[in-house]
Amino acid sequence: MKGERCFSQKCSMIRRPYPPGKKGKKRARGLSEYGKELKEKQKLKNLYNLKETQFRKYVKEILSSRKKAEKDASTQLYKILESRLDNVIFRLGIVSSRLQAKQLVSHGHFLVNGKPVNIPSFQTKKGDIIKVKPQRLKKNIFRDISSKLKKQKTPSWMTLDANNLELKIIGEPSIDDSMLSVEIPVIFEYYSR
Repeated sequence: MKGERCFSQKCSMIRRPYPPGKKGKKRARGLSEYGKELKEKQKLKNLYNLKETQFRKYVKEILSSRKKAEKDASTQLYKILESRLDNVIFRLGIVSSRLQAKQLVSHGHFLVNGKPVNIPSFQTKKGDIIKVKPQRLKKNIFRDISSKLKKQKTPSWMTLDANNLELKIIGEPSIDDSMLSVEIPVIFEYYSR
């Protein structure tokens, strides 16, 4: 039937695994080096729910400081991203997503070292104590949170007192403990173009 025109109901359309036309039979190519770098950057940026300018600022900051003091850039970026207040709240287990954690921080539900903080990108450091504001404990999201937090496993670099709803940063996040499926060094290659 190849080449013949079919006008009856019995003929069916032949489906081919390539688009129509002369150029349709070209072999499919994989991602370019630039495409791989872009894909990894987007993956990490979206994982931490950051805007492009914010993410670029972190990477450029690390690239410029690396010239002064030679440190592992991947570890440095991971520490910055994990130490953000919205991510710490997410890791605590109060909320189910980083976006929700960002919203709670923006609405001013937390105290860091006794002072109110409503900036999601606030960098926490070793020794910081994070608490829910006492007047906000009546909100629906914080009801019965103590029992929920007792079941939650916190990362090794923070400790949680579930009875007092108090989180203390006791160390720095380690990239070895993470289960990231992102190649961070490729991101620095993308930004160093």
